[in-house]
Amino acid sequence: MDSILSCMTAGHNIYTINRERKQLFLTHPQLVPHLYKKTTIDSQSDYYARKAAYLAKHGYTEGLNHQYDGTITPAMVKDSIANLRQLVFEVTDACNLRCKYCGYGELYSDHDERHAQKMQFSTAKKTIDFLQEVWKDSKQEFTIKNIFISFYGGEPLLNMPFIRQVIEYVESLHIANRTIDYSMTTNAMLLDKYMDYLAEKKFHLLISLDGNKWNNSYRVTPGGESSFERNVANVDKLKERYPDYFEQYVNFNAVLHNRSTVDEVYHFIKDRYGKKPQITALNTTGIRPEKKDEFNRMFRNVDLKESENYEALLDEMFMKSPEYYGACLFLQQYNKNVYRSYNDLFASEKALNFIPTGGCVPFSRKMFITVNGKILACERIGQQYGLGTAFPDDDIELSYQSIADLYNNYFDKLRAQCKVCYMSQSCIQCMFNIDRFDSLEKVACPGFANKEKFGAYVSQKVSFIEQHPESYERVMEVVLA
Repeated sequence: MDSILSCMTAGHNIYTINRERKQLFLTHPQLVPHLYKKTTIDSQSDYYARKAAYLAKHGYTEGLNHQYDGTITPAMVKDSIANLRQLVFEVTDACNLRCKYCGYGELYSDHDERHAQKMQFSTAKKTIDFLQEVWKDSKQEFTIKNIFISFYGGEPLLNMPFIRQVIEYVESLHIANRTIDYSMTTNAMLLDKYMDYLAEKKFHLLISLDGNKWNNSYRVTPGGESSFERNVANVDKLKERYPDYFEQYVNFNAVLHNRSTVDEVYHFIKDRYGKKPQITALNTTGIRPEKKDEFNRMFRNVDLKESENYEALLDEMFMKSPEYYGACLFLQQYNKNVYRSYNDLFASEKALNFIPTGGCVPFSRKMFITVNGKILACERIGQQYGLGTAFPDDDIELSYQSIADLYNNYFDKLRAQCKVCYMSQSCIQCMFNIDRFDSLEKVACPGFANKEKFGAYVSQKVSFIEQHPESYERVMEVVLA
């Protein structure tokens, strides 16, 4: 693989990127061919040959020879739990809606059967007690750690007694060196009954609402009736009764589909509630083969360019837009002016041995406990990928060694591709979101990029920054600062 790559932007400017050293520089067309030759400063009289030799001497054209044979160890798994950011309980698999595109509905197969079960408090207590023991016996990255305890469903408000018990228990523990916040994803159908408690405990609420009545028409009751009127009436009531809480703690998630556009969804929620919604596409993994045609009819990409007021919408949405979000990721990965900590200021460039894919070390971000007692690394992946169990009447079963072995076996399916993938330094591909990943011996990673695909990626991101020169400063100062 070449250490450097030169590509042209939409503005007909050429940039050369050294992806391993995080170097990106504007390049004169006459310089480009010399960058790929072995030259010395004294051996050539041509200006661009001498410039290329100078760049080569100072490391601009050579890589670091990173490797992708890294593995996860049991100690890494335990350390991730010691620094857990979010504990998510699947409070119930019951729901008072039957959304047509639901990830636990008839379109998808990668979840356990739903039986309107409710999680028992003893399961949550055992999990919290287990985590406390790990926290006492492990190193912590920061003096004070903020942790979210999150409630998920189904519709979590259908099991409100469980939620109250968990919070009461957590608040009785006085956990040292950690602050606990609460969050919930809800369809708002029962919000009128419990908003006082949610506001009192300062829950971070993510409300599911797809926009206006037509946009929201896939979100129906078990009887097929619209949920829109009740949903917005409850949200209106929350906003009116607790305006300060609403302003600080409430946000919205909208799913885009063939009955909505980004423009419609964004402006409905922004105009009515003063909030910039998170807009996501339908989940593309785990689709039942017989449902693919139905899924394809519903699916729509989150594409702001379909809007008549693209530039205005782009400016308003900022990091909620795919363009700004993508630019931010690009700058994080390939801009030497980005430092994650003060330690990075003193880090020397050297070859590293990376763990394949762009996924996370298990539990480095979340721990998800299903209503059936499975322990997963995230609520967004198929429930066939359980890593342990948490049952009401048994001890927590979680083997660090078994988890490390399982992940390393998974990585072996992708390791060869990662070694020759030009996106390996900026990969965001979760291996669990590769369709049929669990059942195939060899898989084709959808995030894989050869030289041409990576060049197109760099060109697209730099072109956006060129066309929106304020975006660099905005991302660097507002997001990455």
